[in-house]
Amino acid sequence: MLNVTRPSLPDLEELIPYLEEIWQSGIVTNGGKFHNELEEALKSYLGVNDISAFCNGTIALLTAIKALNISGEVITTPFTFSATAHALAWNGIKPVFADIDPTSFNLDPTRIEEAITDATTAILAVHVYGVPCDVDAIADIASRHNLKVIYDAAHAFGVNCHCGSLLNHGDASILSFHATKVFHTFEGGAVVCKSPQDQQYLERLRNFGIINEVETSGIGLNGKLNEIQASIGLLNLARLDEAIAKRKSVADVYSEGLAEIGFVEAARESRVIRDNYSYYPVLVKKNSRLTRDEICARLLAQNIRARRYFYPLVSSFDPYKRYSNQEQTPAAKDIAERIICLPIFPNMTGAEINNVLNVLSSCQ
Repeated sequence: MLNVTRPSLPDLEELIPYLEEIWQSGIVTNGGKFHNELEEALKSYLGVNDISAFCNGTIALLTAIKALNISGEVITTPFTFSATAHALAWNGIKPVFADIDPTSFNLDPTRIEEAITDATTAILAVHVYGVPCDVDAIADIASRHNLKVIYDAAHAFGVNCHCGSLLNHGDASILSFHATKVFHTFEGGAVVCKSPQDQQYLERLRNFGIINEVETSGIGLNGKLNEIQASIGLLNLARLDEAIAKRKSVADVYSEGLAEIGFVEAARESRVIRDNYSYYPVLVKKNSRLTRDEICARLLAQNIRARRYFYPLVSSFDPYKRYSNQEQTPAAKDIAERIICLPIFPNMTGAEINNVLNVLSSCQ
């Protein structure tokens, strides 16, 4: 089966010395050597002043929301993975779903402003497929309405926008290091905060709110990244540029092949200065002979598991139906019904890519 992605794994021979050192030290978590080395390496690679590693991206997002003291209502997107809205709900916050821009698939700033109420305290935007949100427009809205801004940057590891690292925008940015991501630690995540004070408080919350052996401030949780995860991260980070270059090669072949296939169009957006090629989304045109789901079924019949990221919309899930309906977000509804993310990963072969294109061509 050709899945939509495949994790990049370091050579076992390279991992063994890390495991031996962990076994010899007896330190497997709680801010060990490799954990600290990974945080320093990530700061350098990502161009950020500080970063806090977590056991996964969802816990990272939950903790960031708590650290920023967000409450009430938060404006977010329905075109995302469920964890984005779940993190708000787990913190007792009402998600307010605003519509997306049909080109970038990110929150439409004009729709954000329309959704603001007296209860709104923040904006939780997602850099969908690693394409930067309109960070300047969102910053302007947040400033005028005294709102916090959190970016779900799960797709955006290493992405640069017009002014450098995308992670330096907003009050906090959250990364996912899940095995499906461009950079991964099997499971993992991280938070970058604008304020050093917020970053310090976040790190206390990551470790149960503990200040020292006799003091605890705030109700924290256990969000720590362990030493084996950190080791995987250090090895993967060392080869990440090579992996991204291979992803770009796959994307380039797709783009050339799709130019000859009339019923789909590549859904890439030009706001990215440095891309990570984490996804290859395509849109099925409205006049296509086959529906999106029929095309996905034909791909699956040839052992190609493309994915409908993100369908259905989060706002259609049972926990959120009372907050919204898809008629209030027509652009998101339209994109969700036509999107397909094609398989893409560093070691994808030419034969595998051509097989995908051949099946798509047969659907014309």
